[in-house]
Amino acid sequence: MNNMTIDATNKSLGRVASAAAKVLLGKHSAGFAKNIVASGEVKIINASKVRLSGQKTKDKEYVRYSGYPGGQKKETYAMLIARKGQKEALRRAILGMLPKNKLQARRIKQLVIEN
Repeated sequence: MNNMTIDATNKSLGRVASAAAKVLLGKHSAGFAKNIVASGEVKIINASKVRLSGQKTKDKEYVRYSGYPGGQKKETYAMLIARKGQKEALRRAILGMLPKNKLQARRIKQLVIEN
């Protein structure tokens, strides 16, 4: 079992997310195989202290589409944090860095985020 703890205090969102995605994929171990889910979990502490540069709290948008005409919804980073919290923003960043395949759901379950 490879358990890893990442401290997000005063680190940028992308750096923390890429470090966590790398461990979730198993690329940090010598026995890496892309078709196998790595054992262990990744724990991120102090997620509320992660920082963003510039005006990203207002400018960064999360877009989703329902498939119906007029069904595109946009949400800024600040709105997402107000609605779901800092944990969800970090989880979405990590989820975007994982491969879109059948193993994605199993890998993201190994992620634990704490404020």
